[in-house]
Amino acid sequence: MKILAEFKKFAMRGNVLDMAVGIIIGAAFGKIVDSLVKDMIMPPIGLLLGKVDFANLFFVLKEGATAAPYASLSAAQEAGAVTINIGSFINTIISFVIVAFAVFMLIKAMNTVQEKLDKSEKDAAPTTKKCPFCCSDINISAVKCPQCTADLEKKK
Repeated sequence: MKILAEFKKFAMRGNVLDMAVGIIIGAAFGKIVDSLVKDMIMPPIGLLLGKVDFANLFFVLKEGATAAPYASLSAAQEAGAVTINIGSFINTIISFVIVAFAVFMLIKAMNTVQEKLDKSEKDAAPTTKKCPFCCSDINISAVKCPQCTADLEKKK
């Protein structure tokens, strides 16, 4: 029972839940990008390259039960042929590039926001000062150091 309690404590921490949400959204985003590549980007490119259907671009290494040529990749796979699926590989590379670029842009935007936040924090008026006697951080409006009890000059 102790293991279940520890697991529950682990699973309910904020970073684990955030990671789970990120993985779920990432998987959904990957499906959207796959559809974008297969259904929107590759058909016009295939048309420009002479009506090539990239999903059916493959090489037969070994014929299956029925002899080649095969009309489509699915026909070759149904016949039991061994194929190298170049078209699927090209689609996957393009999907990866799109996802990588989207992640790059997201991180770039987050870094820009973080830099602005860091700059605004740096530009903010200080709220603490150093005690000249014990060098501890104290409130800027303090007239007596709470650490060493030294009397401090009040700013005029």
